[in-house]
Amino acid sequence: MIDFEAIANPGIRGLRAYDPGHDLVALRRAHEGVLVELGSNENPHGPSPAATQAVLETLSQLYRYPDPLGGDLKRALAARLGVGISQLMLGNGSHELLMQFAQVFAGPGREVVASQFGFAVYALAAQAAGAPLRVVPAFARGAAMPRGHDLDAIAGAISPQTALVYLANPNNPTGTWFGADAFAAFMARVPESVIVVVDEAYAEFADAPDHASALVLQPRYPNLLVTRTFSKAHALAGLRVGYAVAHPDCIAVLERVRESFNVNMVGLSAAQAALGDEAHLRWSLARNAEQREMLAAALRERGYFAHPSLTNFLLVEFGPETQRIEAGLIARGVVLRPMAGYGLPECLRITVGDASENRRLLAALDEVLA
Repeated sequence: MIDFEAIANPGIRGLRAYDPGHDLVALRRAHEGVLVELGSNENPHGPSPAATQAVLETLSQLYRYPDPLGGDLKRALAARLGVGISQLMLGNGSHELLMQFAQVFAGPGREVVASQFGFAVYALAAQAAGAPLRVVPAFARGAAMPRGHDLDAIAGAISPQTALVYLANPNNPTGTWFGADAFAAFMARVPESVIVVVDEAYAEFADAPDHASALVLQPRYPNLLVTRTFSKAHALAGLRVGYAVAHPDCIAVLERVRESFNVNMVGLSAAQAALGDEAHLRWSLARNAEQREMLAAALRERGYFAHPSLTNFLLVEFGPETQRIEAGLIARGVVLRPMAGYGLPECLRITVGDASENRRLLAALDEVLA
């Protein structure tokens, strides 16, 4: 028998694949289609009607390859963001891009720095590239931004061997964020040879006065990369469209490893249409903010700690009863995201559903607690 692990590249040996949490297809079948899915941070309010129409209009062209450059979507993004087309790179979701950054810039002897309780893909990207990973402790549980990024500590952890830093603002899975002033002070401390990636998958949801996109600092720092996705706020998770914004010279290097036709035709069309429907986006974000506050308040009333969040999910601490509570909810057709893989075994991450889904969650939770 061939030992495939032994002949794999060193960075792949012992690497554990991304864990989606649950086999949702099997759970849907078991619960006959009435599952309340609150574990994947999807947008329950759905995509723009314009995006849905764009999908339908594209279906007749499926025998064609998609635009390998994604030109129409890039032009729409450039106009919206105030950047040049040469500053944009499209990805099959932002996950693909996050992996490619490490592939291009990190490797043996070229380390990656990331925060504790950061998105799981950062560690996967480092290990797949064979790069050492330095994990910096997050803020303590009792801090003003519990379990959020400690930018001072991250800046202090950068060494001459550091090639790449991953940050998320707001962060998954904690929902926490760092302010614009703190990030500006952080970037002033980072050597220009170190690439800083800011993952802004949930940026559209962020409504705190001190939050700002890292894009505002890009003209000053050519080593700053920003990623975003159409999966969350734009509710196109099933089509997998993400993008990176960076200096044109950086994008030119990254393009060398981009897979050909990596964003499908339907995704390109739907994302462009979604980008043009600001009214739907504003409506969806407002519904999320309302339900997030309602859900956080309801959980606090039941005695649970919900982390501050600027996203479409809440990280909630359930204590020693976490596994029992999660199992009880699954038995009642409500799926949340377990957090043991993130080093948070007494927490569950709860996607903010619509009003009906959140009522079902709370009713099921009350049954389990009773």
